[in-house]
Amino acid sequence: MESGISIGEGAVWVLAWFGFMLLYTLLDVAVWRKIAPRSAKLLRLISVVLCMGCFWMLLQTKAHFQLDLSHGVSPLGILLAVLCAGVLYCLLDRCLDPIFERMLPGSEERYQETLQSLREAPVTSFLQVCVLAPMMEELLMRGFLLGGLSLRYGNTAALLLSSVVFALLHFNMVQTLSALTCGLVLGLLYLETGSVLCRITAHASYNAIFFFTMILPRRRES
Repeated sequence: MESGISIGEGAVWVLAWFGFMLLYTLLDVAVWRKIAPRSAKLLRLISVVLCMGCFWMLLQTKAHFQLDLSHGVSPLGILLAVLCAGVLYCLLDRCLDPIFERMLPGSEERYQETLQSLREAPVTSFLQVCVLAPMMEELLMRGFLLGGLSLRYGNTAALLLSSVVFALLHFNMVQTLSALTCGLVLGLLYLETGSVLCRITAHASYNAIFFFTMILPRRRES
């Protein structure tokens, strides 16, 4: 990582993670829901954790990617991360998302189906949405991809490339358009602070705001 990574190398590792995503999704749909439907959500969560652990070990051993969580951490950086989460919520959930939803009704319908699935198991959903996803996405997208590409291609190109890849991994156009904006903001936070922990804090805080304002209230209503 001292000399950065190429676009090809970055693509290989993103595809590798995509393979792990397919694996835990396939296990959920084809195995856990059939043999243990009542425990399927928990088994999916365990599968996600195991896949994350295996991928992280591969990234460390094969790509020689080492990360210092304490690097760049400061009270100001943490405060900036929390403020960033609030800005993302106002910008995306209150401003842009309603526009995207009207533009893409088909994608919005599938998105609502995903939200309903999350409401069915709020505890495991919280752990996946607000803890595991922010951690993995920040380590891969900003820590490895943005950090590695910036050393070789410069900050601007690396920010754009990593944000586009981050958006594409959300697979739904409503989420993809929002994720592109989110990726740009979180990438700028990384370039400003250089802190992995600040990025994870911002991402997790934003997801938590979304979870407690968009998922739990509607679950209580139903």
